Amino acid sequence: MDRLYNSRNMTDGSKKRIQYIRQEDPDYPERLRVHRGMPKGLYVRGKLPAADRPAVAVVGARRSDSYGNETARRFARELAAKGVQIISGMAWGIDGMAHKGALEAGGDTFAVLGCGVDICYPPGHQSLYEELLIKGGVLSEQPPGMPPLAGHFPARNRIISGLSDLVLVVEAREKSGSLITADQALEQGKDVYAVPGRAGDALSRGCHGLIRQGAGLADSPEIILEVLGISSGQNREPEKILLAKEENIVYSWIRLQPVSLDELVKKTGMPVRKVLQILVGLELKGCIREIQKNDYIRTD
Repeated sequence: MDRLYNSRNMTDGSKKRIQYIRQEDPDYPERLRVHRGMPKGLYVRGKLPAADRPAVAVVGARRSDSYGNETARRFARELAAKGVQIISGMAWGIDGMAHKGALEAGGDTFAVLGCGVDICYPPGHQSLYEELLIKGGVLSEQPPGMPPLAGHFPARNRIISGLSDLVLVVEAREKSGSLITADQALEQGKDVYAVPGRAGDALSRGCHGLIRQGAGLADSPEIILEVLGISSGQNREPEKILLAKEENIVYSWIRLQPVSLDELVKKTGMPVRKVLQILVGLELKGCIREIQKNDYIRTD
């Protein structure tokens, strides 16, 4: 399949390029490569998130209210100002406000679509779509020309969470697509944080449910910056410990909630002895801690 496509809708020649990046290509996102069930290739307009910079997915209700909109915008703006890449889905409500907040800070933000990357969906986000092509990127596993079918959106959520180091949920009903993204994140070994809302508000129930189940409570952007290892007082990259490939695979399945040795063996597909050996190495590096026999958490 050709690596480049042309879009019918754009006038600027540089924006017409649609790149197809296969899983075996060096440009394929490493954050996706380590997880099973990821797309065999991605269609991309603009650029992809940088592998060496932190990334946070900000997701939530499409029919959000003014509280949720301003909260998503503020969180994304302050995170982007510290160099955090913002990932979302360009939908109405929280997604769109997160993209806008990141752009206001001059940061990088990326939209994962449930249709072809040559289609702006929803159509009312045309100006946002255009800005993303210039200052970030738009990507999808769906080929150019593919319309936004309902079944594509739950599948694209695994890409949103997969591209991120952490998922932040801002306003969600009890049954919400955002909760699918949160579930995908947990399956991928990512941390999930939720913004608390007003008691009794239907738009708060999804977030409060996540917090009751063990998600982190994010009542300020500083909480997220701290988790990422970024000082809220000054711009700096998070401190990183270099991990070998197999160490990184095991570490990616460990989060702030305890995970058992049996679960790690199942998730990684590695022998028990190998996983134990890697866990010892991760403990010696200070990356994880055994809180009780064969149950592990991250130290961050």
